[in-house]
Amino acid sequence: MSSSSLTVIGFDADDTLWQNEYFFRLTEEKFAALLCDFAKSDHITERLIEAERRNLEFYGYGIKGFTLSMIETAIEVTEDKVPAAILHDILRAGREMLRHPVETLPYVRETLMELHGRYRLVLITKGDLFDQERKLAQSGLGELFDDVQIVSEKTRDTYQRIFSSAGRSPGESMMVGNSLKSDVIPAIEAGGVGVHIPHDLTWIHEHVEPPLNNSRFHSIDHLGELPELLGKLT
Repeated sequence: MSSSSLTVIGFDADDTLWQNEYFFRLTEEKFAALLCDFAKSDHITERLIEAERRNLEFYGYGIKGFTLSMIETAIEVTEDKVPAAILHDILRAGREMLRHPVETLPYVRETLMELHGRYRLVLITKGDLFDQERKLAQSGLGELFDDVQIVSEKTRDTYQRIFSSAGRSPGESMMVGNSLKSDVIPAIEAGGVGVHIPHDLTWIHEHVEPPLNNSRFHSIDHLGELPELLGKLT
């Protein structure tokens, strides 16, 4: 495939354009500290991960679902005896996450500016609608995207729909993100190119093996390397 045949580039948001998982990890540590009188931190973290996994189909992705999972875990770990003060602290931690300023990752703005106008740029992110809209607005990157798609899940059908709605076939499209499970593999399954940008912290529910033998899979160290990769796709 040549870069000239690519017309649409999709970008993940959390941990691709701006920091996200880092703040979840900090809140997890605070949460474990709140319950230190009831259980060891490793056990609390395990129970929280289990709660998040159970609750994905009910609450979806994002801070609000995470906060509800922390409350549920606190009730379970304390055997229904969690003090009201701890519940207040959990809710306060969730609100702090929702108010946290957006921290754009390196090379993001300059790369998007370089590609803007040359390709149709689409932000494709999953999570809470209001929170994702807030982060995009605070990032100041919105004007660089031709379209924004906030979805409940990222699957092959999701990418086929989005790429097709852009007026192009999936074969003319690329998806860039930090999650192999959500950003890269389903985009490749849809017929597009998948570009993985590893992040130091990736949510445990997103861990899968990379499709190394697929010719439409690529990996770069940071977003600043994307223009060079596009130039090599000949």
